[in-house]
Amino acid sequence: LGDRMNTTRSKFMQGAAAAGLLASAFVQPALAAVEVAGVKFQDMANVGGHDLKLSGAGVRTKLVFKVYALGFYMQEPQTTVQGALNIAGPRRIQLVSLRDLSSDDFGQAFMTGLNANTTADERTKFLPQTKAFGEMFGSIDGLKKGDVLLVDWLPGVGTVCTLNGKKVGDTLPDVGFFNAIMRIWIGDKPADSSLKPKLLGGQPK
Repeated sequence: LGDRMNTTRSKFMQGAAAAGLLASAFVQPALAAVEVAGVKFQDMANVGGHDLKLSGAGVRTKLVFKVYALGFYMQEPQTTVQGALNIAGPRRIQLVSLRDLSSDDFGQAFMTGLNANTTADERTKFLPQTKAFGEMFGSIDGLKKGDVLLVDWLPGVGTVCTLNGKKVGDTLPDVGFFNAIMRIWIGDKPADSSLKPKLLGGQPK
């Protein structure tokens, strides 16, 4: 009887372990801290008092030039566009410049990406916030190599931008506008088609 109970217990434990492994296969883990183009993205970031996980990171290239490294942080990593846009809680876009960029060049690239991934109605709706975002670009001299721009969504507060730890521009209240910013890189017409899958849980390079 003892041997039979031990055998039954062993089979139960093996089955439980197998079930645990199977369940874990369906859980999207946070990326470990990764380095892209010499820029290290930590696996966690505290935003608005919440610990967010690195969902994806990669490099924006134009022609053969590396322009900036970009990472998305969320409460849980997301592998789909809708998941990234609809997830609750704070979110962060972290951009690290890999070369000197003038405010005009960066602002123009932002506007091009925004217009390419929004409808005419959305552009009309977001016009005041788009104008305020453009004024933010005008308030800085541009981005120097190594500068860190954070674009944070804080529920109940809005979109808050900081450059090298200093707040820049106005706080923008509409979550739809933050989503429009995200769609610059993960929308139907992303700024860099090779970067989009890396921001949605792909392997950074």
